[in-house]
Amino acid sequence: MKKLLTLLAAVALTVGSLSARDKIYRSADVLPQAAHTTLQQAFPKADVNRIKVDSELIGGKDYEVVLSDGSEIEFNDKGEWKEVDCGHRAVPRQFVLPQIATYVKANYKGAKIVKVEKSRSDYDVELSTGVDLKFDRSGAFLRIDD
Repeated sequence: MKKLLTLLAAVALTVGSLSARDKIYRSADVLPQAAHTTLQQAFPKADVNRIKVDSELIGGKDYEVVLSDGSEIEFNDKGEWKEVDCGHRAVPRQFVLPQIATYVKANYKGAKIVKVEKSRSDYDVELSTGVDLKFDRSGAFLRIDD
């Protein structure tokens, strides 16, 4: 029992020290150049409020950017976007594949894409109506997501 408590304490200390690696910045200078360029092109009127840099265990970093207009964008360590959440506003077109935009326009009249997340295998899209859709990497509709 004593060994188990010691092990649990060691794990808690390790996890605590790893989460302490996250740092908060207020300048876009900490971003990879590709992320910096994406922000300038997609959100030219918004300023960076804060950037949370998450250091991964295997050496990579994720950048969570919050802009003055409330938009949140997540980038990987190469500066490639992973997720864009614009709250109740439409996500800029450059983050949405044309096939996805066409599908949404044809099947969800008046709805805006307010969040898009890409992974290695698919895109998750959230509409202003609250509907979540899943598409493959080429933009083909897969299903309505729960």
